[in-house]
Amino acid sequence: MVSRFSGAFLRAVLIILVVITPSVILTDVSSDAKQMAALVALFAGLLTFVEYNTEAPSLIEFRDAPPFNRVRVTMLFLTVLCLSVMESGRAENTSLSALMQAIGQLVGQSLDFPYSPVRLAKLMLAGTATPEQVQAVRNAAGVAYLTSLISLAAFVTVLKIGGWPMRDRMFNVWINLPTFDPTAGDLVERLERDARVNIILGILLPFIIPFVVSLSSSGVDPDSMTASQTLIWTMTAWAFLPASLFMRGIAMGRIADMVRHMRRAQGAADRSATARASRAF
Repeated sequence: MVSRFSGAFLRAVLIILVVITPSVILTDVSSDAKQMAALVALFAGLLTFVEYNTEAPSLIEFRDAPPFNRVRVTMLFLTVLCLSVMESGRAENTSLSALMQAIGQLVGQSLDFPYSPVRLAKLMLAGTATPEQVQAVRNAAGVAYLTSLISLAAFVTVLKIGGWPMRDRMFNVWINLPTFDPTAGDLVERLERDARVNIILGILLPFIIPFVVSLSSSGVDPDSMTASQTLIWTMTAWAFLPASLFMRGIAMGRIADMVRHMRRAQGAADRSATARASRAF
C-alpha cells in the first residue's frame, strides 16, 4: 500500500509539473492565466493520484504495464517544454530560446511540403494571418510533430527490446484496459480490430483536424491562435493525440499476439495431457 501511495503521489507531481511548465517558463503570462493553469494542474494531479492509488481503475489505461504511460508522459512533457522554450523568446530572447527557435524554423521548413501535416496545420489560420503568425504556427507544428515521431520510434524500440508485454508476467486486461470489455465477443479479434482503428486514426488525425477546421469555418483567429499558451497547447494536442492513438494501437496489437500465443500454448498443453491420459487408460 505504501509503495502504491508513493508511486501515485510521484506520478501526480509529474503531471502537475507538465501542466504548469508553460506558466513557469513564459514570462508574459498574466496572474489569471497562472491561477487557471494551477487549477488545471491540481485537477490533473488529483485524477492521476486517485487512478494510481486505487485497485479498481476507471479511466487511465495500461496502469500496470510500463513503459507505455511513461513514454507518453515523456513525449507530452518534451513537446510542452520545447514549445515553451521556443515561445519564451518572444518576450525575452535567451541563447536557449534562440537555439530552439532556430531548430523550430529548420524543422518547420523541412516538414512544410505539399500535403504534409505541417502544411495543413497552417490552414487552420484565417486568411488575415500575417507571415510572422503563419511562421510561428509552422515552426510550432514542426517541433511538435517531430517530437511525436521521435517518441513513437523510441516507443517501438523499447517494446521490441523489452519484449512488452512480458509473457512470463500476468497481464490483467481489466486493470490495464478498464474501458475495454473482454467478455463481448472474441478477445483477440476485438483487440486486433481496435488496434487497426487506433493506428488508422493515429495516421489520419494530423491531416484530418486542420482540414475539418478549415472547412467548418473561415479559420481560427490568428491573434488568439498565436498567443503563446494557446499555441503551445494547441500544437501539443494536435501532435500528442494522434501519436497516443498510434501507440495504443501498437500496444493492443501486441496484447492480441500475447493472448493468441497463450491460447496456443494452453491448447498444446491440453492436447498433451489428453494424450497422456488416453495412453494411461
